[in-house]
Amino acid sequence: MVFDTLAWLAAAAAALWFSRGAKSRLPAMPRDLAYLAAVVIGATIGAYLFGSLNLWLSGQSGIARSIEGAVAGGIIAVELYKWRAGIRTRTGARFALPIAVGIAVGRIGCYLAGLDDFTYGTPTSLPWGHDFGDGIARHPVQLYESAAMATCALAYGLTVRRRRFILENGFYLVIGFYGLQRFLWEFFKPYGTVLGPFTLFHLLSAAIVIYAAVMIATAPTPEPADDRAFA
Repeated sequence: MVFDTLAWLAAAAAALWFSRGAKSRLPAMPRDLAYLAAVVIGATIGAYLFGSLNLWLSGQSGIARSIEGAVAGGIIAVELYKWRAGIRTRTGARFALPIAVGIAVGRIGCYLAGLDDFTYGTPTSLPWGHDFGDGIARHPVQLYESAAMATCALAYGLTVRRRRFILENGFYLVIGFYGLQRFLWEFFKPYGTVLGPFTLFHLLSAAIVIYAAVMIATAPTPEPADDRAFA
């Protein structure tokens, strides 16, 4: 719970820094409450739906949450809202850095939660394997993901000031990277498979990567004058 709060605070701080730095160069975002409600409700439903479904597919009972499920749910809800409202502009730029930072911090909390969190890795003989209390050294996949997303946040923060394309498509670049690294780490988790060697989150990761790739490939080309750095 503590790291959930820290993750939200870190994401909020990243959003504040990013918004103040980007100033007027950020793409417009709907300011009505319906848009915000779509983000929150979609993310909440996705988090519990995919988290719990993965738990059941892995032979366990109960209710669980999933970061990736929240990302997917939020995307679906916002895209449906934009389609219904006739909004064709890209509205996710403000969320790129906060998502990367929030996941990087939140996954540390998952690591500290141990076996109860069901985010630990499969057994390993590697020297950095971690015993979460059951006498078995496991892949600390939570730290793998935390390090990957921290690197993503750093890279994005250092490059976003240079190119308008990166600013406008940052959300898709970040979630595309998130989907790729998450797909890799899924091979080191003890989750139940649903298609060959692939888990539910393998399939969800692939869907997120495809979505991000399509959005990046269809992005409008920025004007040369727009590529100046912002203060």
